[in-house]
Amino acid sequence: MTPSPHRLPGELFDGIAAGGGGAEAMRLLARAEHSRRLACLYAIRTAAREAGGAVAQGAESAWELLETVHRADPDAATAVLTHPAAGPALVDLLARLTRRPEGADAPVHRLTALAAAAAVRARVPARARWPLTGPGSWAPLPTLGRAHFPGARPGDQVELRVGTDGRASIAIPDAPVPQSPVPVAGDPYASGDRWRGARLLATFDTGATLVLDTLDPPSFPAAAGRAVHPDADEAQRWAAGAKAACGLLRAGHPETYAELAAGPWLLVPLRAPARGIVSGSSAETFGSMALSLPSSGTVLAVTMAHEMQHNKFAALLHLFDLFEEGRQGPEERYYAPWRPDPRPLVGLFHGAYAHLAVAQFWGRRGDAEPDPDLRAVAHTRFARWRSGAREATAAILDSGRLTPLGLRFAGRMLETLDALCRVPVPPSAIRRAETAARKHRAAWHDTPGNTPPLRV
Repeated sequence: MTPSPHRLPGELFDGIAAGGGGAEAMRLLARAEHSRRLACLYAIRTAAREAGGAVAQGAESAWELLETVHRADPDAATAVLTHPAAGPALVDLLARLTRRPEGADAPVHRLTALAAAAAVRARVPARARWPLTGPGSWAPLPTLGRAHFPGARPGDQVELRVGTDGRASIAIPDAPVPQSPVPVAGDPYASGDRWRGARLLATFDTGATLVLDTLDPPSFPAAAGRAVHPDADEAQRWAAGAKAACGLLRAGHPETYAELAAGPWLLVPLRAPARGIVSGSSAETFGSMALSLPSSGTVLAVTMAHEMQHNKFAALLHLFDLFEEGRQGPEERYYAPWRPDPRPLVGLFHGAYAHLAVAQFWGRRGDAEPDPDLRAVAHTRFARWRSGAREATAAILDSGRLTPLGLRFAGRMLETLDALCRVPVPPSAIRRAETAARKHRAAWHDTPGNTPPLRV
């Protein structure tokens, strides 16, 4: 388990900056994120040794189990360490060890649970224990599923056993209400009376998967309290939407589809807002996106395109410094045509890059959509977001904080957006887009706090 150096060819860097990159970009960034997590794992081991005591013992046991798994089945170890849930677990553990070197309150149990999941995947004989955390009576096994123990409480010890035959079970030996161990399903998408696996939405011809999962909250920590567990009917709606979205992307958006098929990708379902859809991504959960149930396959397709951009950009920022950190004092905030609040430079950069993909999506839909009403909607959204993303990109370039690589990246974005802005669009669509832009800016200026000296 050794991190490796990564080099991004200039041509591919420019392709990513132009809004694409395809499968090659996704695979390279995924490998880089894997190396980042290996480096984090090594740093955790070092920090835990310095802390000593139970923290050092727990981290060392987990490390040794992961090493055993890696020797027996490297793919099993990689599958766990590259799962979206592993990112926040590792980064948070390292941060706590760094803030409190004595190891007080360090959640080493998260590392233990990841090592246990790897052992299950590799069918390596193992025994591991860690405390149950969070509300409810479900014991999650990261990346695999969760077991139900009615009456279980936070702090109860979860015990996982993998036998010499590779069969695994999970139990809470000291539970107030004695219960039999729960077999861990060999199929990660299987569910039983007391076991719940993730829901498989799609399998691509590359072998990558698109999965719906709320079983492991760290897969998207910001969704805490907002994630929902779809019932059978809602799960069917997700599956139908995913089928329609993947078909649409494959037929009309080949580069975006290639990025999706370079997965795996995890969708975390969120509670729907009063109107529209809500979605988000997190810097440490590469391969994951959270969103409420879309109203159609088209909405799901554009939302996935949007959130994949955030995933790419976050991973890229782990490799390169595209801008300098803010100077001392309050950081300058910027107007973003898609937000009601002013954004820091990193947020504006993220949003502009994501909306470049949104503009590209609607531009292609305007060419391919047979329904005249839907085609008009696509033209309007294309006009709206190509100009909005261009306005934000120009502000980024004018910030004075970009590094040479940042200038190259944002410059390539601007070139792409300029080309999109030259694409003919019906005048009616341009008028509707300009009206929407004016209304948004007026509402932004009328919001308390959104006043100069903020850059607009």
